[in-house]
Amino acid sequence: MDHLCSKCLCLASPQEGSVEESGVAHAPMDPCQLFALVVMSMCCHILSTTAWSVNNFLMTGPKAYLTYTSSVQAGAQSGIEECKHQFTWDRWNCPESALQLSTHNGLRSATRETAFVHAISAAGVMYTLTKNCSMGDFDNCGCDDSKIGKMGGRGWVWGGCSDNVDFGERIAKKFVDALESGHDSRAAVNLHNNEAGRLAVKATLKRTCKCHGVSGSCSIQTCWMQLADFRDIGNYLKMKHDQAQKLEMDKIRIRAGNSADNRGAIADTFSSVARTELIYMEDSPDYCVKNLSLGLHGTEGRECLQSGKNLSQWEKRSCRRLCHECGLKVEERRIETVSSCNCKFHWCCTVKCETCTQTVAKYFCAKRHKRRRPHNNSRRRQHARNR
Repeated sequence: MDHLCSKCLCLASPQEGSVEESGVAHAPMDPCQLFALVVMSMCCHILSTTAWSVNNFLMTGPKAYLTYTSSVQAGAQSGIEECKHQFTWDRWNCPESALQLSTHNGLRSATRETAFVHAISAAGVMYTLTKNCSMGDFDNCGCDDSKIGKMGGRGWVWGGCSDNVDFGERIAKKFVDALESGHDSRAAVNLHNNEAGRLAVKATLKRTCKCHGVSGSCSIQTCWMQLADFRDIGNYLKMKHDQAQKLEMDKIRIRAGNSADNRGAIADTFSSVARTELIYMEDSPDYCVKNLSLGLHGTEGRECLQSGKNLSQWEKRSCRRLCHECGLKVEERRIETVSSCNCKFHWCCTVKCETCTQTVAKYFCAKRHKRRRPHNNSRRRQHARNR
């Protein structure tokens, strides 16, 4: 937390050549700085009760970029929330340490999980920008009307208000990709996964139609392309995460810095990978085990599901995955919950509820107690009895 917030403060500090408290505005920020500020301020808000405000610094940026900052922040937040949802019952559950998107300090690994973080973050920013564009929140953007009036297929034509994904993709790319300032293989992997996230938004678009005709005959339909629910995009990218490809770089050609050999090796490796697929370079660490240097807390103390209605197979196996396969036992705890119940409407106009207490069973991963070896005297007595 301290690292994230200190980084946020560092990004927000006046840049060289700017003037403080003098009435002279700071130098305009580029998209990288703005995106870093909104994401890092959001992370600090999540991790600290005394979140540092960046509003004053955001106001110093170019007006064209400032128009989108609230959408970028909301999009990054939705990406984080979706990541946590998708990995709720996995050993790696999208911890706060995964929120740092930039690699310029060399602090980020290039694992299968960080590939997902980059993809879902890029998708969240693009999704929100596109949604807000279609809702008329931006003066310079509206529906995608490039196909209106054209025949789309048998019995239907393009019309309505298609979501402007090209606009969302273009602006999201300016913000998110600007964080990758390096030219090494790791930055290339992150940029690839950013693009895969944006392409996921396009891949999950759905066609929505409205019928026209005499007496509702639906002789012809007007159709437009609409964003899917963001949960569908999360599910799509989770599947891509499970199928992610590991890159095997030509280490002989890889050199330090931005040499021609390095760039050539990267280009050759990426030429065989589809733009829609997630890629990674490093095997994941053991998420069962606590490793604070990597920001991993292990699975001890994690909740799992033993029973319940409408559980998926993945949820039903969570105790085996989080506890048993990590060398832990499942511990049942009886927890008392308090909720409102027996609510009644009273004229006019209030709702009065009773307070109900319920004891529920929850299950957590806990250490196995080592069996104490019997004392020598006890073993001798047992041995004598067995004679």
